[in-house]
Amino acid sequence: MESKWLTIVIPALNEEDAIGGTIRRCLDAREEISHQAELDGIEIIVVSDGSTDQTAEIAQSFEDITVIVFEKNRGYGAAIKEGWRRGRGDYVGFLDADGTCDPRFFAALCETAIVENADVTLGSRLGADSQMPVIRRAGNRGFAFLMGLLCGRKVTDTASGMRVVRRNALKHLYPLPDGLHFTPAMSARALMNHLRIIEIPMKYEERIGESKLSALRDGIQFLKAIGEGVLCYRPEKIFLSGFTICMLMILILAAYPTEFYFQNHRLEEWMIYRFVVCQFLGSIGMALLLASALSTRMACMSSRREDFVGFWSSNISSLFTGKPLVVIAGFLTFLGLGFLWPGIVEFISTGKITLHWSRVIAGAFTLFSVLQISIFVVLMKVVEIWSYEQTSLEKKSYKLNQVERINIGESSLENDLYVVEPDSRVMK
Repeated sequence: MESKWLTIVIPALNEEDAIGGTIRRCLDAREEISHQAELDGIEIIVVSDGSTDQTAEIAQSFEDITVIVFEKNRGYGAAIKEGWRRGRGDYVGFLDADGTCDPRFFAALCETAIVENADVTLGSRLGADSQMPVIRRAGNRGFAFLMGLLCGRKVTDTASGMRVVRRNALKHLYPLPDGLHFTPAMSARALMNHLRIIEIPMKYEERIGESKLSALRDGIQFLKAIGEGVLCYRPEKIFLSGFTICMLMILILAAYPTEFYFQNHRLEEWMIYRFVVCQFLGSIGMALLLASALSTRMACMSSRREDFVGFWSSNISSLFTGKPLVVIAGFLTFLGLGFLWPGIVEFISTGKITLHWSRVIAGAFTLFSVLQISIFVVLMKVVEIWSYEQTSLEKKSYKLNQVERINIGESSLENDLYVVEPDSRVMK
């Protein structure tokens, strides 16, 4: 049977009041964690992230743990990643050093990860017995709502500081940032990559010592991390969200003028302002829709993107390619000229235009949309050329590597030399 080890990393920055208790609780919990999750071993790694107090010295006073000391502060995420890099666990986890999390909870996290074959298991700090401050609780719920909106899936605690990750899932999560936004970035990438992520409610206690979290600065970083995660894997989500907002605003603004027209067969002059705004929003919406299709094609060039594509993304990508796109452009051109043709004929005949402003606005919008589609076609062609060249280079590189391996093999046989590569797996 294959062995199963867990690496627990404790990132610590000036946590001299809490680090000793956290390490002691981890050491005391090892047997319980190993027994419940049926692990073969647990290693504990403490990373002092540029601490200027006694954090490193206190950690080094404990036996049977590894202590890594950064001379300068490199960041919360950097400390965790370094601990994971040096660890040998098949499962890697971390918990904050401030005493807020109970190390015994790793038993439930590991058991769930193994039994449910989860890539990421995390402890949700938003349960009934959580002592999280109200402001941070509200912020976490807000980030969770935003992430769910953009990703199509959600977790309730996007920034949980206690998690277990299957090591072979790290290739789908990296690169991850070095700062405190390490955790929401991981959540976003896990959701975007459709990794199996499971939450378990856990007890969360009030921290020991002063918090390093800045609500404004780190909140902005959290938003940035979520946005970058979406742009990296599912950029069309952001553009489609913007398109949906534009369409909803157009429906709201156009509802009354439309009803008025069907009842009275005319439009009031003051309604021109609504039409102009609707034209503006419609142009933005069309740009966002085309950007969604283009970004989907660009994202598919990346080997890091999974094959799964959502319902709307798939339909938009197919709609704005080939014949469907020609049909759309042709229809809009015909529609735009239909709106403006009476005015064009009148101007040529009489030198004047009495065409109603609503037809001018509608015609201008449809013809501008045709221009946007034309630009989109050119950009899509550029992306296709890049994609073809990239594929050709990869195939050429692969063939060269194969030839080099054959030549090296022949040379080795001629000289009776055998190259033995070390096993890349970590020995338990």
